[in-house]
Amino acid sequence: QVQLVESGGGLVQAGGSLRLSCAASGGTFSRYAMDWFRQIPGKEREFVALISWSGRGTAYADSVKGRFTISRDNAKNTVLLQMNSLKPEDTAVYYCAAGPGFSTRGGDMTYWGKGTLVTVSS
Repeated sequence: QVQLVESGGGLVQAGGSLRLSCAASGGTFSRYAMDWFRQIPGKEREFVALISWSGRGTAYADSVKGRFTISRDNAKNTVLLQMNSLKPEDTAVYYCAAGPGFSTRGGDMTYWGKGTLVTVSS
């Protein structure tokens, strides 16, 4: 059983940056690909970024490509999401998730964190 805890959310002005962190415990972190998803209340959850178990493979939603960077440190059981050039439309609750394969689909994830709120003001 893997527990995931996100941190680093907050309020930032448009054009600013935030770094989200997801700390994993209770399992073999390096066995899992790690994703970030986000959800605006009343809307469907959407994929944001993905990193393979080794860290060598990454994928991004078109809406964040070039602005967000995902990374991981298997020695520290942590995955990071560096978010630059933030826009008001990036406002959402951000969730990290762990899954056995390289997938952008939420249904393929095995474990989820509880989320951290990111608010970008205009």
